[in-house]
Amino acid sequence: MKTNSKRLVTLFGLCTAFGIIVSKSEKKKGWSNSHTPYGLYEKHIKRPLDLVLSLIALFFLWPIMLVLDCSVKKNIGLPVIFKQVRPGLGEKLFTLRKYRTMTDEKGTDGELLSDRERLTPFGKKLRSSSLDELPELISIITGDMAIVGPRPQLVRDMVFMSDKHRKRHTVRPGLTGLAQVSGRNAISWEEKLDKDLEYIDHITFIGDMKIIMKTVWKVIRKDGITEEGQATALDYGDWLLENGRVNSKEYDTLQKEARKIIEEAAEKLHKRRCIYIDESKCD
Repeated sequence: MKTNSKRLVTLFGLCTAFGIIVSKSEKKKGWSNSHTPYGLYEKHIKRPLDLVLSLIALFFLWPIMLVLDCSVKKNIGLPVIFKQVRPGLGEKLFTLRKYRTMTDEKGTDGELLSDRERLTPFGKKLRSSSLDELPELISIITGDMAIVGPRPQLVRDMVFMSDKHRKRHTVRPGLTGLAQVSGRNAISWEEKLDKDLEYIDHITFIGDMKIIMKTVWKVIRKDGITEEGQATALDYGDWLLENGRVNSKEYDTLQKEARKIIEEAAEKLHKRRCIYIDESKCD
């Protein structure tokens, strides 16, 4: 028992030391946002702990990921993983990776079919088990994401957010978050965004552990995967338009703004020799 306690203390100390080094390194790079980390955990432990846990998870999960690679290739085809730009810390765009769950089937007009038509039975199982999210461990290791935090939404969702709700981008986006264990896609967009802000104002070690435990339970029960009657959750802009919160003119203007941001990001990603898939072609 004493040996285990010593090991925990040692790990805690190493995480703290590493966290101080990481935070100083990030300050030198000029990383800044309007959110000021509060407390020892958020300042120095959260990021290194994320790194350690994601590396351990990747070590144990790589055989499952290898099987998933082969299964996606067989059931959906190549590429096995799609890459998509999402707003991260400070609204800096990063490449999100997920297993594909949809085909690229098009109609006679050359346009992609609806999400419902493209979502395969295999892809549906991947989503309901949340196994399609496993490649995001790479984004946690690279520092683009955290284990717990607001989920990275689409660029076309971000442009519709108020200044208040865009505060969610002042911390790293997470693999899971308070909104996900509070209803995931079964709650309204406003509830979801408010939960993100609630999390940002109360980031603690115990809070993160509770969210992780609840996430495991939610995944097992397959709670709140999508809204009733839909293959995928409604985009924020579509939700606002449907509920009369924005008019058609505002909607079109902000959609154009999102496309411009995406096109600029695509250019940069191509220069870095990254594969880029337009959001309209991704699930």
